Amino acid sequence: MYKNVHELLMFFSKFIRMPKQIGSITPSSAFLARKMTAQVPWERTAAIAELGAGSGAITKYIASAIQKHTQVLLFEKDAGLRQRLSEDYPDFSCYPDASCIDDALRQHGLEDEKLDCIVSGLPFFNFPQPVRDKLMEQIAAALKPGGLFIAFQYSQQMRKQLDLQFEMEDVHFVPLNVPPAFVYVCRKKQVYASAASIGSIPFEQECLDV
Repeated sequence: MYKNVHELLMFFSKFIRMPKQIGSITPSSAFLARKMTAQVPWERTAAIAELGAGSGAITKYIASAIQKHTQVLLFEKDAGLRQRLSEDYPDFSCYPDASCIDDALRQHGLEDEKLDCIVSGLPFFNFPQPVRDKLMEQIAAALKPGGLFIAFQYSQQMRKQLDLQFEMEDVHFVPLNVPPAFVYVCRKKQVYASAASIGSIPFEQECLDV
């Protein structure tokens, strides 16, 4: 009980200081975390990444679902939250910048094998369009052909870009979350539509501190 209250207060204080980075006043609910992780074919997932892992609300469900040899990469910008994730999940690798997934893959020898799945709690619509485009490029490039991208958002404002850049397989509404959320289940296209090809900025190979 004390741990839950402490986590809520910590998350709220970080939201007050950095609302665009944190995205919500509370961590993801168990209902949202279960809906996110239920979309992953765990028996066929050798490597997975979580973007915007936060306080680990979804991470703990990933930890309970993975296979014995599954590699897990966590990305969290906030140093305090990242330190906590490292302590709670010592077998997982933690990185500070979700716009540099390719660097993390190289460190793990996954630059050729790629990721089977990426789950995300990043508040994409809070970011400038160039940052969104860079993240989408990185996500698509990091996934295997046919790999899954599962993201929750608090509105449907990102649906158009996700539709253009991925195959949209499903959208789930989760009312039992603060605020209610949409879970987008997307699959990497065989021929990926880059940001440049849909009329946005060219892709630049540099990290953006996300």
